[in-house]
Amino acid sequence: MAKIKVGIIGVGNISEDHLRGYFQNENVEVYAFCDIDEAKLAKKAAIHGIERTYTDVNEMVALKELDAVSVCVWNVNHHACVMAALKAGKHVLCEKPLAMNAQQAEEMRAEAEKQGVLLMVGFVMRFSDESKIALDLINDGALGDIYYSKATYLRRHGCPGGWFADSERSGGGPVIDLGVHVIDHTRYLMGKPKPVSVYAATFDMLKNRPWLKTHVGWRPEGACDADKCDVEDLAVALIRYDNGAVTLLETSYSLNGNGVTAKDLYGTKGGLALAGQPKLYTTVSGYLADVDLATKNLKAGGKGMFVQEIDHFVDCIVNGTECIAPAEDGVVVMKILDAIYESAKTGHEVIL
Repeated sequence: MAKIKVGIIGVGNISEDHLRGYFQNENVEVYAFCDIDEAKLAKKAAIHGIERTYTDVNEMVALKELDAVSVCVWNVNHHACVMAALKAGKHVLCEKPLAMNAQQAEEMRAEAEKQGVLLMVGFVMRFSDESKIALDLINDGALGDIYYSKATYLRRHGCPGGWFADSERSGGGPVIDLGVHVIDHTRYLMGKPKPVSVYAATFDMLKNRPWLKTHVGWRPEGACDADKCDVEDLAVALIRYDNGAVTLLETSYSLNGNGVTAKDLYGTKGGLALAGQPKLYTTVSGYLADVDLATKNLKAGGKGMFVQEIDHFVDCIVNGTECIAPAEDGVVVMKILDAIYESAKTGHEVIL
């Protein structure tokens, strides 16, 4: 079987996670790179031995032999790059968030359907080993009916700077960058209920605190303390779903508290904490019991979530496997993100 030819649109930091997966997949040939930064493009092409390079996305996606692309650009450019690839008949894996707003996301979803190609969203937490463990427990009935979850992604001092802190390019701060991950993951594990309302608040009290001598968290190449920072540094939200379930979101770039990434699910039979080693809170023979789940030598995957995400994308293209992170889910999450920002702006609950 001929290998599928994949192009990378945007060769910045996150593209390396995609490339690691593509290079390990025997069904893929990494065929072309595209980026508006010519120096970065040349450097990355030399590192990875890619001969075909482009600064115009339309020129690259016009390659008839190209089968699929990964879109790894600034959020503000997701819509244009994805639409160009879809209209050229290419399968697309777009990094999260799918777009800058729900209207753009819906246009992208509709175009993929029109062209009969796959548009997959980079909801990478769905492909983690902890996600597989959680689904096993949920599907076995260990949690019962899940009615509450907490979606937590807090950084104590971790505003990345660069385009992430520039609202014109990012669309927002930790809500659209970090919160999107845990909102999607908790909703996915809860069976993807339909959101019906959102009440939220955002704060920009601490900014990026350039006077601090330490920085905690990842930064994109070239970012510095002097970068523009006009995004929220903390957000909280209550998300209600049509089945009565509720999710509490807490996400921050900068907060005088403990930095933590966690997803907690609470059901009628048990609770599950996903933060490091998964822990099940349950009862045994009438006694309260805390169960640490053994994950050493786990057979659930073990390759790393980005590699498993790429493997799934390729499998969907090659074998027609049903995608577990389809564009429809990206649209729903964008509606939640839009509602968070709208509620925070107005001070009122937003009905979806």
